[in-house]
Formats: sequence, C-alpha cells, structure tokens
Amino acid sequence: MESPRARRSRRARPSRRRPLMYTALASVAIVGGTAAGTAYVKAHAHSGAETVSSAATSPSPAATAPVEEASVEPVAVPAVDHDALLADAMDKVTVPDDADVSVAVLDLDSGDSATYGDAAFDTASIVKVDILAALLLQAQDEDRSLTAAEKSYATTMIENSDNASASALWRIIGKAAGLDAANERFGLTDTEGGDGMLWGLTQTTAADQLTLLQQVFGDDSKLSKSSRKYLQGLMGQIATDQHWGVSAAADGSAWALKNGWLPRSTTGLWDINSIGRVTASDGNDYLVVALSNGNATKEKGISLVESAVRAAVSVFAG
Repeated sequence: MESPRARRSRRARPSRRRPLMYTALASVAIVGGTAAGTAYVKAHAHSGAETVSSAATSPSPAATAPVEEASVEPVAVPAVDHDALLADAMDKVTVPDDADVSVAVLDLDSGDSATYGDAAFDTASIVKVDILAALLLQAQDEDRSLTAAEKSYATTMIENSDNASASALWRIIGKAAGLDAANERFGLTDTEGGDGMLWGLTQTTAADQLTLLQQVFGDDSKLSKSSRKYLQGLMGQIATDQHWGVSAAADGSAWALKNGWLPRSTTGLWDINSIGRVTASDGNDYLVVALSNGNATKEKGISLVESAVRAAVSVFAG
C-alpha cells in the first residue's frame, strides 16, 4: 500500500505535459500539540487557478486526534509529627537521674499540639486552677455569682497560692467528688482528686492539664465567657516571687500562669509544676504544661520545668 508520504511526493512532481510552478506555504499548524502538516498550493501557470493538495487539506487521523491531558495525582503533604519533634527537643533537656518530667503544648493559632510523656504526677498547687474552675462551673449551674468570701479565697489562692484559701474552696466544691465531677464535664480523663483534704496530691497528666487550660482559655468551654475572663485575670496577676515556670517561654510579660511546688516528706524530693498561657517571640499564643517530680531542690526543679517549656514552645515557634 502506498504511504501518505509517497502519495504527497508523487502528487508534488510536475507533469511533463503541463509545467507547473509550486509555492510552499511555510506554515505549520499546531493542533492538540501535533503538527498537521505543510500545505502546498499549486498555481497553474496556464490558468492561474489555485488548487490545494488533498494531503495538505486532509490531515491524517493521528494529526487531528485530540491529545488527552496527562492526569496529575495530588501529592499528599506529609503530616507533621509534632510529638516526635517535641521528643527531639526534649532530648536536649538535661533531666537529673532521679527526676521525671512531662510536658504538653498547644498552638492556639493553628490548633496543633504536642505531648511528651504520659505519666501521672502530683498536682501540688496547680490544682488550684482546677478547684476554681470547678467552683465557677457549680456557680453557673446554680445561676449565681461567687460570694464575696469565695472571691476573696479565689484571689489569694491563685495570686498568692494561699493554701488555707484552697482548703476552704476545696470544701465548698465537695472535695475530690466535686472536682472529679467537674473534670468529667471538662473532658479530663486521667485526673483524680486527692484523698480527704490532700488536694495537693491530686493525680494528673500533662495531657489532662492541657485540656483544663483549653477550658480556661479556649472558646469551646463549659465555662462561660465571664468565668473564663475572671480566672484568666487572676492567673495574669501572680505574685512577683512566683514569676517562673511557663513564663520562661513568653515574650516579655505576655503570660498567665499557676505554679505548684511541693517537697515530699517521704523522699525529700520536690514536685515542681507549671501551667499557663504564653505569647512567644513569634507573636503566637501557646498553652503550656510542665510537670516534674524527683527534683533535688526547688531551684533545680524550676530550672528543669523552664527548660522543658522552652523546648515545647520551640516545636512551633522555632
């Protein structure tokens, strides 16, 4: 069978009986990304009539067939493992042999979080935030404001970490039973109130304390806006001698916190904890929790906690 190229070549040869003059049109049509071919126009010398070669006007099916666009599969962006990044950051934190530490952080702007460690710790005085949150929730249920006495207790309990005030409010909320009932509504799953009047021995985890902070500083909370504002205000006015802990990761004075410290009589070692909100150097707000035990001194425990909170915030703030 004669090929299209051979036919074009044969038809393009001039006849011996009738001389022809050929003019090539130097144009290539691009159809669907392929060349359709070059059209040749035969100008007949004897009549001036122009006819177009069929090979030029009737491109082959291969030339006119539309070219399908290549499908591009979306490339999945790998999820960032913030827990792994936090673990890497904590590898650079020196933890004494007898001490243990757990830390959690939430970026309020992105909603991303990270947790390091899942052990339970004594709360010491950070439970005072939980006690006040439980009291405010109960007052909301009763459709009442805090009494003057309750406000006085709340102020000294949070700002000065006064233990007598904490004991008074612990009784008012119903001790561990009242705290546990409120925490169930707050979404805490691994926190258990201390026996009797031992509110400082309430057991908790870093993840649960992060959940509690979301109840205090987040909009999706069982606490009303006014209750959250009240508690946040007290945490932003902590006594000067307690300006340590999560504030180490803050840019200036942009923080609200509650610290806890407790020497254990059985071991002589210290529980040192800190929870709160900070605005970091990147301008973002973070909720941060650092829990520790087994510290040889209060000062060494504070140093450990502050190193941990800086490592936690660095996962997001760099």
